[in-house]
Amino acid sequence: MKLHVHEWGTGDKTAILIHGLFADHQSWWRLGPALATRGYRVLAPDLRGHGLSPRGPYSPEHWASDLVDSLPHHADLAIGHSLGGMSLALAAELLQVKSAIYVDPAWKLTPSQELTFKVEWSPELDWTVEQWLEAHPFWAAGDITARLSSIKNFDPACIDGLLTGNGYNHMPHRVTCPSLALLADPSAFVSEQDAAHLQSIGMQVWALPHTTHSMHREDYELFLTSIDHWHNQP
Repeated sequence: MKLHVHEWGTGDKTAILIHGLFADHQSWWRLGPALATRGYRVLAPDLRGHGLSPRGPYSPEHWASDLVDSLPHHADLAIGHSLGGMSLALAAELLQVKSAIYVDPAWKLTPSQELTFKVEWSPELDWTVEQWLEAHPFWAAGDITARLSSIKNFDPACIDGLLTGNGYNHMPHRVTCPSLALLADPSAFVSEQDAAHLQSIGMQVWALPHTTHSMHREDYELFLTSIDHWHNQP
């Protein structure tokens, strides 16, 4: 399936930004332009069932294959948050990305975790501005606006496509390019044991202090600094 892809910049390098559940390309309203000023052509797809992209059916495999169908290969940098991180991991080898950053990726859930998240997530589709502000007091106004806008274009069936009730495990077993997992402190998705596994296969793992799952919204400056620091390593 061909996805809607938003672009920033016209640089010689290519960066891909993949949003999480409920979101769309608008979630990168700060990072997209920031990478453009660093010389990137930035591509931010709306995943199937999100934003301006077509609808269903939904599964991790569908979300990943759409990325392969819609994005150029050999991107210099690819960043995926949550569902986007899981989709990127499944597609990274076929896309032949040169480097990848996984932002608190939703790689692995038990059936009990799925049940908990399904109960928590569905009501958020009807939240007001005030409820989002109360739940996320450190989000910028632009993040609240982007979330409310993206929910209007979100297909709730995506939740069932991800949370089937059986649990899943799409954690990478090898890396094919320099890779970083940026984790919440603590992460509900990547345990200490999982982090040790990721390090054993050659992935760097950094926990951003005092952040939660939406670290790029609640501490954007730390998030951007971390990306710059890792990507500019010798």
